[in-house]
Amino acid sequence: MRRLLPGACWLACLLVLGGCGLGAGTAPKGVELLVTRDFGAHILNESSSPRTAGAETIMSLLERNLPVATRYGGGFVESIAGLSGGSEAGRPVDWFYYVNGVQAGKGAAAKDVHPGDRIWWDRHDWSQAESIPAVVGSYPEPFLSGYEGKRLPVRIECADAEGAACKTIDSRLQAAGVPAAISAMGAGGSSETLRVLVGPWSAVGREPIAEQMQNGPRASGVYAVPAKGGQSIALLDEGGRTVAKVTGRAGLIAALREGETAPVWVVTGTDEAGVELAAKAFEEASLRDRFAVAVTQAGVQALPEAGR
Repeated sequence: MRRLLPGACWLACLLVLGGCGLGAGTAPKGVELLVTRDFGAHILNESSSPRTAGAETIMSLLERNLPVATRYGGGFVESIAGLSGGSEAGRPVDWFYYVNGVQAGKGAAAKDVHPGDRIWWDRHDWSQAESIPAVVGSYPEPFLSGYEGKRLPVRIECADAEGAACKTIDSRLQAAGVPAAISAMGAGGSSETLRVLVGPWSAVGREPIAEQMQNGPRASGVYAVPAKGGQSIALLDEGGRTVAKVTGRAGLIAALREGETAPVWVVTGTDEAGVELAAKAFEEASLRDRFAVAVTQAGVQALPEAGR
């Protein structure tokens, strides 16, 4: 048995032994199951109605719908649909899972599936970020159903509450069936409130959780690094290399999370025009199956840029 690398150790603890399913109880409705590789760049399996048999755990649902191999006593996912973790091109790759856009804090066999859950397994390079706590690609989750089966209050915090970007985010959430309060940025409140920070990086970057992004993906889980003053945003590939640096009229949508608190989404940009571009991309068609996105006049770009 080879020695586990740090990220693999973390994942081995996370993915505890799964059986064939709970069986008893009512099968959860409205569940989606997505399996991808390379930060969502390649879809391996997607089902809007996966097979269920009564109550399910994340692991039992996966095993019921796809071939799954485990290792280390069954506590670690070796492969899904024949694709293994391990090493690729000299970098570590493994399987990670998200429920409603939130990286789970429980083992897959210990976490129940709830109605409306969007369950996403992705195999990716973790050399630059051993943990990516939250992603945007399950929108309108977690706003619509929350997580752990609990819907949470939503608050839009805007640098300009009367600005076009703030109004766009509010209208998009309302259209998705999500009521939200609007406040000035930094209003504070419960750790169980889903927050959406809307404004240029010069304002959003003052928020402590958003400020982590300036220290790269190891700190934030986001493969984009805004300049301190917000004049530019460096876009990174899966190896942490800068592949582009966008300026004027450029936006960014990312999700962040600290510990067990509710995720914080960031809709920001190099300037007001960039924030408006990002706000217009705050929709399922632009965000689906993506960890984070950059938005320019040329369109929406998935982050990180996955080369494999």
